[in-house]
Amino acid sequence: MNELTRTDEMSLAGAALRGAPWRAAATAGGAVAATSFLLGVILPGPADLTWALCSGITLFALVAGIGSISKPNVGDRVTRQARHWALRHPWRFSLYPGLGAAALMYPVQLVIDREGVFGAGWDALCGGLLVLLVTAVFTLSMRSRAKGA
Repeated sequence: MNELTRTDEMSLAGAALRGAPWRAAATAGGAVAATSFLLGVILPGPADLTWALCSGITLFALVAGIGSISKPNVGDRVTRQARHWALRHPWRFSLYPGLGAAALMYPVQLVIDREGVFGAGWDALCGGLLVLLVTAVFTLSMRSRAKGA
């Protein structure tokens, strides 16, 4: 049997994410966060820093997760194999960008929004679930790219 353990899956997902477009992800996430906050300042009503930061974190995780598997045949052999694994197992791969987004959103919810421990955890979990679902759907749509391996 060639069953992968959770540690093996985490290593494969990490190897697939190694080639993510981190600069583009950071730029997109920062631009969305800044734009969202500035629009909150300009438009009537209060500006919500928590919403702006969580929107930026969400886009950061989506661009990194989807961008890391968008070119499965680029990179070294290990990265290519990990990307092909991610394209064949979209739900397992998408778990890790979702967990990363939730981990980044939790302190924002807890400290800036001053929610309680459980409220911040719930909001971060919902944001991570959104990233997981969107990443998995895009990964499913790109599955044909893994057929060439």
